[in-house]
Amino acid sequence: MTQVTIYTDGACSGNPGPGGYGAILQSGKHSRELAQGYRRTTNNRMELMAVYAALKLLTRPCVVTLYSDSRYVVDGIEKGWAKGWKARGWKKADKQPAVNADLWADILEVLAKHQVKLIWVKGHASNPGNNRCDELAVAASKSANLLIDKGYETGKITAAELI
Repeated sequence: MTQVTIYTDGACSGNPGPGGYGAILQSGKHSRELAQGYRRTTNNRMELMAVYAALKLLTRPCVVTLYSDSRYVVDGIEKGWAKGWKARGWKKADKQPAVNADLWADILEVLAKHQVKLIWVKGHASNPGNNRCDELAVAASKSANLLIDKGYETGKITAAELI
């Protein structure tokens, strides 16, 4: 299987506020950057969207090493929190609704197609991939073509739609 390295980051000006994500995919000599901004969202949603957008680009099963500075994302996947929330009908262990269930459901779906290892990196430190993703995310959050984060702004996505 193809080996792919992915770096991701999310940014938000205010939380909630305008936000964006950035991601870099690298495989062999190939590299691709992607970014998108949203008019009103949260930092955690942008972190999740970066992961989802990057993994969704992979057209066949891959072995992926994904770097993120978000403990929420890394722990949610590596510690199995998201799978647990899904198994409980998008409820946390304390029976409260899981936040960002729409994005977690999308991520679990694409993760199932690949062998993915997530690695936490310190944000705004010495990791060039993470630093570049931060630049992409911040620029996207300030761009003129901000999209609507329907899962955040409309709140019309229900747990029933995720099952």
